Amino acid sequence: MTPSIAELLDTARVVALPMTTRFRGVDVREALLFEGPQGWAEFSPFVEYADAEASVWLASAIDFAWNEQPAPLRDRIPVNATVPAVAAADVVGVLARFPGCRTAKVKVAEAGQHLSDDIARVRAVRDVMGPLGRVRIDANAAWNVDEAERALHALAEFDIEYAEQPCATVEELAEVRARVKYMGILIAADESIRKAEDPIAVARAGAADLIVIKAQPLGGIRRALDIVAESGLPAVVSSALDTAIGLSQGAALAAALPQLDFDCGLGTGALFVENVAKLSPVDGSIPVGRITPDEARLERLAASADRQDWWRERLTRCHALLSD
Repeated sequence: MTPSIAELLDTARVVALPMTTRFRGVDVREALLFEGPQGWAEFSPFVEYADAEASVWLASAIDFAWNEQPAPLRDRIPVNATVPAVAAADVVGVLARFPGCRTAKVKVAEAGQHLSDDIARVRAVRDVMGPLGRVRIDANAAWNVDEAERALHALAEFDIEYAEQPCATVEELAEVRARVKYMGILIAADESIRKAEDPIAVARAGAADLIVIKAQPLGGIRRALDIVAESGLPAVVSSALDTAIGLSQGAALAAALPQLDFDCGLGTGALFVENVAKLSPVDGSIPVGRITPDEARLERLAASADRQDWWRERLTRCHALLSD
């Protein structure tokens, strides 16, 4: 059942969360929250996404707020620290925001930076994490095949757990995976899952060792679980720079997975100066369970009037697409 737009707008709250460090070009993360019979949900497709893609995120939010979710198999989710494309000197400060995390994901291939910046950043992360920590990297599809091979060869000395979406296409991922297999670096697919018309194409092509799944972009927890089952690959649940509400949906997805072999990217609440509720890593994990936003925080973090209008209009357009 799709609730009416009036039902969604009745509880809608639009927030703007300032970030501690610029992340993927974002300094302030905006989101629209609403409440349904099952609790609060988040609608926060990135502002550049067209309505057709954003409507999938709305379907996910409605499902989470209106329908009972799959039963959890665990009550806490181990999470990784997330290191934006900061200078190597800033790594210690970033990692301090993720107490107890045994894994760190490092952003690389940032526009305007060079491989030398990535090497310095990853080296700094490895120094902090120590030999027993796990270090993974995320290029967000920014490299071509040759660039990816060169970068991974340069970064291999830091014992990389996996490289997330080093290239854009499934064919490129398959080629990179074949070239770096001898290094022992796994290849993970993210954009090739959440932005693909056929998210199983990666598995069929043998282009990845594991997949990264996110509840909002995939249309909800059940569809994400179906994709994992059909792919037959291990899965890492990650966030789309969600508020605490969206992170709680990600935790519900991770809690419902039959197997959870990797730490999840659900500790990103630590990247905000303030969130709508407390949900940052404690002892390297976050709890599973519904989150209710704090009213005082909602008021403090409320977006400007023009941005609230923008999000409500977007919600209305995407709702119309779902209704059609």
